[in-house]
Amino acid sequence: MATEIKIWQIEGGELIPLETTMAEARRTEPQDLQRWIKAKPEILGQDIVVIGEKVGIDGGEIDFVGVDRAGNVVIIELKRDRLPREVLAQAIDYASAAALWDLDKLNEICDKYSGQQFDAYINDNFPDLGVDIQWNKSQRILLVGTSVDDSLQRMMDWLVSNSGLEINAVLFKYIRTKSHDELIARTTTIPEDIAKEKSQKQQRRIPISDEPGVYEEGELQTLLKSYLSETRATPRRIRKILLPLCLQHGTVTRDMIKAELIKQKEAEDEGNAGIILTTISRELGIKRRDYLRQVISYEKPLPWEKDNYTIKDSYKDMVRQILNELEASGKH
Repeated sequence: MATEIKIWQIEGGELIPLETTMAEARRTEPQDLQRWIKAKPEILGQDIVVIGEKVGIDGGEIDFVGVDRAGNVVIIELKRDRLPREVLAQAIDYASAAALWDLDKLNEICDKYSGQQFDAYINDNFPDLGVDIQWNKSQRILLVGTSVDDSLQRMMDWLVSNSGLEINAVLFKYIRTKSHDELIARTTTIPEDIAKEKSQKQQRRIPISDEPGVYEEGELQTLLKSYLSETRATPRRIRKILLPLCLQHGTVTRDMIKAELIKQKEAEDEGNAGIILTTISRELGIKRRDYLRQVISYEKPLPWEKDNYTIKDSYKDMVRQILNELEASGKH
């Protein structure tokens, strides 16, 4: 028997089944459930915050995207009725696409959904969370419906046990009592406390530091050139925008960086530029990037904010040389 929620109302010592469907009550599962999730995302789980809705990817559209306290991206798929086995393949496809997202992409999704930068939105929803979370190192799948097919339950159990993939189903039951009160009951195929414990075991944190490196000049040049050669968006923006600004102006403010991001069409507007600047700031604070901090100095007017970036005088010639070499090799 597939997992399903049954509800009875007690009347005069008798159990009366409550079988009213949302359709019979002129409720529409997808629209109403989506609205309820947006209004109260905690109905999906206490450790999940929704950061995106109807997120388009190649070959589909993810109903909701969330993140949890462990830094995992959560793929949330809604189905009208019983969850069929086919929904699992679809969700795995979506999770494989989401695995490629970096912090820039999470910022973009969050900004479109909430109008806030990712960091600010997460701080509002998880105020006790540390700043050294490594976002999107793992993905979770959350399937939402009214019941689960036997074959899907079997597949989920096997995958969770043998692959380490985190999959759970959240099942909702619409209830209208004899007195016409409307209720929603919820259960999960894996108890929420167990799912949370599994997620926390996979939590990976990035050590954060403001301490500069102490590399010899040759090693420092090799590390810096290798980093600035990366194709990721953040090293490219440090190469194209932050370092040239510092060489040109000496001290570079946050506003100057945001203006240059917009000028070079890396950002659409000031809000988007602020999101991108957050990723640059975070990258400079990663402990293992101490070679960046050996070259680039900054002030911290607030514990979570960097400003007034400069290149140390002793490294300006090295930076110019590296940027010229990368430009000559086609790294624009």
